[in-house]
Amino acid sequence: MQKMPAWAEVILVPLISLILAAFISALVILAIGENPWEALKLMVQGALGSTYGWGYTLYYATNFVFTGLAVAIAIHARLFNIGGEGQAMLGGVGVALVCLYMPWPHWTLALVAASLGAALAGAAWAAIPAFLQAKRGSHIVITTIMFNFIAAALLNYLLVGPMKPTGSMEPATTTFQPGTHLPTFQEMFSFGDQVLFRGTPANVSFFVAIAACVALWALIWRTRLGYEIRAFGHSEPAAKYAGINPTRIIMITMLISGGLAGMMAINNVMGEAERLVLNATEGAGFIGIAVALMGRSHPFGVFLAAILFGFLYQGGAELAFWTTIPRELIVVIQALVILFTGALDQMVRGPLERVFFAMRRPPKPDPRKVRTEATE
Repeated sequence: MQKMPAWAEVILVPLISLILAAFISALVILAIGENPWEALKLMVQGALGSTYGWGYTLYYATNFVFTGLAVAIAIHARLFNIGGEGQAMLGGVGVALVCLYMPWPHWTLALVAASLGAALAGAAWAAIPAFLQAKRGSHIVITTIMFNFIAAALLNYLLVGPMKPTGSMEPATTTFQPGTHLPTFQEMFSFGDQVLFRGTPANVSFFVAIAACVALWALIWRTRLGYEIRAFGHSEPAAKYAGINPTRIIMITMLISGGLAGMMAINNVMGEAERLVLNATEGAGFIGIAVALMGRSHPFGVFLAAILFGFLYQGGAELAFWTTIPRELIVVIQALVILFTGALDQMVRGPLERVFFAMRRPPKPDPRKVRTEATE
């Protein structure tokens, strides 16, 4: 069967999956005695109806862009990196080391250094499962899941021990020095008496996330390394026959993946909390899996999917605050989106492929016309 057009693959399949997830979510809201249309309006108003809502939506989206890109690059090499949560935790440690123990005269220099520190820490944490996969055959899914728990334990040890300020009872580092504080959207986009994004955590790292999308697109589709990663992902035996070293591709891909996940920390640790705290990732590493699947592992698709999940996070918080709908319902909605865009993807893709195949199939010739032409 012929494949559907690229635009249908990237846009139509996720859109239909999203509509199905929204329909089922509406039924769930009805079942608990609430009006789904009013709930949707409240979510849209809370997440997109003001610069305050947009500030939180884009803040969450920034986290999801980094973790979504981390999963996406691994998927291109047919590797499933589920360790984004742990890699982001270690990225926070890298940011904290840079921001706490080095003097910085300006935030631009601190941002560059913290980005490198976060990327190196995340990449180092991903390197161990990558090596075990490449050299020992250990499955990357199992090892990255296990390393999430190890990262959480390590972070807990650091924040109750070596990195905790003297006399403090809170498992957190001291606040970073002023030279490391990133400009917020409120500082960047407020003019005179017009104050926008008031009190929101969105900051300049959002533009770093956009730059990461562009850079990853260029890497995957405009470089030799990107071609080798995609070739390895399509067929490892064919890639080996073409002279591509599997160990090299696995290691490089996972280092890039871990580095991207670690860079999430410049948003939530350096930009929002301005110190390293426990549970700073808030599950963003796992949400990145859904973002990558919904975005079809394309950087532009990942960006759009991250905006959607940022909307769900902020809209869900507003929904829980102003109605009797529990906050956990948003987790149900997110699960439905993941279910339809991931596990039930073929349920949407199969019928669409048959529709496009039927549209392309040439019409059957009329038997009477064929006999007439034959006699002539």
